[in-house]
Amino acid sequence: EDGIRDVAVTGVQTCALPIFVVGDTAYLSGVLGSGDTAEAAATAGLTALKNALTAAGMTMDDLVSVQIFCPDTAMYADFNKVYRTFFTKEFPARAFLGSGPLLNGAKFEIMGVAVKR
Repeated sequence: EDGIRDVAVTGVQTCALPIFVVGDTAYLSGVLGSGDTAEAAATAGLTALKNALTAAGMTMDDLVSVQIFCPDTAMYADFNKVYRTFFTKEFPARAFLGSGPLLNGAKFEIMGVAVKR
């Protein structure tokens, strides 16, 4: 046993296996946030991230770093409004990055690193 495990998560739209856990640290692949509006897409993406963490025995509050890729940075305020509702403790370090088009027309791609507290 090398201490690395991948966690199967159903219903999460991603480019790779959604999460790898090494010890108390989880590495989350980019999950896609799609929807008719930026807020709906943010909710979908963050819910997928939360579901992946739950499958690994963690919570959103275990996140220490998050990167959000977005083809239109004008959606930042709408994303941020939703993002703030997913945490009960301090926010993780975060980067919101302008990107080119995302897979499947997604509005957001979210990846992160979590450490079990």
